Amino acid sequence: MITVAEKKTRDTPQILLLSVIVSLFWFCQYVYIPYQTIYLSGIGCAPTLIGIVTGAYGFTQMVMRLPLGVTSDRYGRQRFFIILGIFSAGTASLFRIFLPNEYGFFLGNLFSGFASATWISFMILFFSHFQENHLQKASGLIVGANNLGIFLGFSAGTLLYRHFGMHLLCILSAAAALPALFLSLFIIEPSHEGQAPPVRDLLKICTDRRLILFSLLALIQQGIQISTSMSFTTQAAQARGADNTQIGLCSVIYIITAVLSSYFAASKAAHKLGPSFWIPVILACLTIYCLLIPNLPNIEWFYPAQILSGLSTGILFSFCTSEAMKNIPKETKSTAMGFYQSVYAVGMTLLPIVTGALTSVFGLRNAFYSLAGLTAVGLDGAIVYYCNRRGA
Repeated sequence: MITVAEKKTRDTPQILLLSVIVSLFWFCQYVYIPYQTIYLSGIGCAPTLIGIVTGAYGFTQMVMRLPLGVTSDRYGRQRFFIILGIFSAGTASLFRIFLPNEYGFFLGNLFSGFASATWISFMILFFSHFQENHLQKASGLIVGANNLGIFLGFSAGTLLYRHFGMHLLCILSAAAALPALFLSLFIIEPSHEGQAPPVRDLLKICTDRRLILFSLLALIQQGIQISTSMSFTTQAAQARGADNTQIGLCSVIYIITAVLSSYFAASKAAHKLGPSFWIPVILACLTIYCLLIPNLPNIEWFYPAQILSGLSTGILFSFCTSEAMKNIPKETKSTAMGFYQSVYAVGMTLLPIVTGALTSVFGLRNAFYSLAGLTAVGLDGAIVYYCNRRGA
């Protein structure tokens, strides 16, 4: 029988290894993101086309995440999918390097989306190194490593884009996959015991009401993150006269907040108030953010506003993930995670496309107001859920 202390000693090196791999993986995925919309706009792409290119990233995830989750639960092999995901992330940027137009970025985003679909395996393997009652801590730590990689990518992009352009950022993206692939060879996978459960039994978990609710809240958070901080917020800042360095600084402030708030979500201080406090509060912050962005008078106001968006990525997403996975049986965790991530990938796919279309027809202000309305619906749902739980 392995004691808790022995398990901690055994698992700590693997936790650190996975954290480094996760940060490299997300650096690879996001180093070019702050300038993707600006670059595509600069080569003549219309807002609707930019939305389609951006949405391609979510489309592959939406299609692939549940099948990957089911396959993972049946065969219990996470390491293979992690290696495949890193390889796909590096390949995606090769398309952007050798085909530097809307077609190359569209194909690249499809491959990046497949890479992100394997995020299921990163999370499930990471969670396996923690006790069940430390799920929120595990969620905060891995989301923190995720956001740290994005922060390093955004910082590199901010420093280099102005002088070297998109081409170098895509080269850095492809290059980051190499050490991540090497380190992934040292991942030790827990032994998978028992008979593979039938697919029908695995899919039953997708009817769990708690899982569905928090998947929908994550859909709102992730969809709005991709539609605003990762794309159309930069267009709004550019309309206020922001240069490339200022736009990069906006992205860096957003992701620094996301990194710090992710690790805060893993702390005892965050646990004291719990998800019933943090989820509604941060949804309210995200609603305010969507209302503010199209009305800010100059670029200086964008900097503090980005903090609100960063909190949603760090705190809201961490708590939604742990709440969705709570009480899910071990043998169906990958399927449940696949369902969760497939649902929020719908938001990552559709919301940028809808935002681009609304911007083309009604203008950026009304597009952001529509996103604020969607977030308010999620806020109402979270409040009703937690009020009902208190009354039960």
